[in-house]
Amino acid sequence: MRRLSFMRFGKSFTALALGLMLGASALADDHAKQKIEVIPVAEGLYMLVGAGGNMGLSVGEDGTFLVDDQFAPLSETIRATIATLSDQPVKFLINTHWHYDHTGGNENFGKQKAVIVAHKNVRTRLEAGGVIEAFKKSVPPAPDMALPVVTFEQAITFHFNGETINLTHPQAAHTDGDALVFFEQANAVHMGDLYFNGFYPFIDASSGGKMLGVINAVEAVLAKIDDNTKVIPGHGPLSNKAELRRYHAMLKAVYEQVAPMKQAGKTAAQVIAAKPTAAFDKQWGKGFLTPDQWVGIIYEAI
Repeated sequence: MRRLSFMRFGKSFTALALGLMLGASALADDHAKQKIEVIPVAEGLYMLVGAGGNMGLSVGEDGTFLVDDQFAPLSETIRATIATLSDQPVKFLINTHWHYDHTGGNENFGKQKAVIVAHKNVRTRLEAGGVIEAFKKSVPPAPDMALPVVTFEQAITFHFNGETINLTHPQAAHTDGDALVFFEQANAVHMGDLYFNGFYPFIDASSGGKMLGVINAVEAVLAKIDDNTKVIPGHGPLSNKAELRRYHAMLKAVYEQVAPMKQAGKTAAQVIAAKPTAAFDKQWGKGFLTPDQWVGIIYEAI
């Protein structure tokens, strides 16, 4: 069953890889045809799966609260899916970080009066645009309507739909603008791209990402959650504490292999040739990054 569940997410990983390399516009037609899968997490809380990063959705008397919004061509499909769960439009839209497989729909939802909320560095990076160096992908500045209108530095709390929803910012990790979203009553957390469930994660050093920051952030989440917590990853199937613990152990073990080699002055090519992830490749190396690509990425993020 686990293998089958990973296969369900294969298309979203392919879309992420192609989107990062080519840009969302190159995949507009495919995205327009993309269906959104609704996965119940807790009462009134769902994980929505499509072509980009996994979304979180809280619905209730206060309205709808959406975490991330994938690519712009998917906005109408996302709205139609939400309409099957609630008759209210999106009131709050959270960006877990600035990458456009998580923020591509911002402008569309902003035009529909959603209040976009993110860490302050997300607004800074969206407003300026930039380059995701690992993929040599230039991202143009976002239009004003796509920018977060509420930003925070360390934490912000929402009291919405009977939930206490806590957003916290770890130190530089996947990027320098990450947000963790804790749904306290539902006992669930949306981790954005701090967690790729079952695959080697992308760490964006060109956006301030640090591998040790990812390790520390995951460790902090593990200390906060319990065995019954539902964990929504940025990519991959709905998860739990036991799986997150295995992910953390893998990250830490690989870091302890790669960091000393980099600190000793070895080049990226030399570290890649040493195959420091060999013990983990069978389980974790079947995502959109090959093991060699991932080693090159984490070399830059150390």
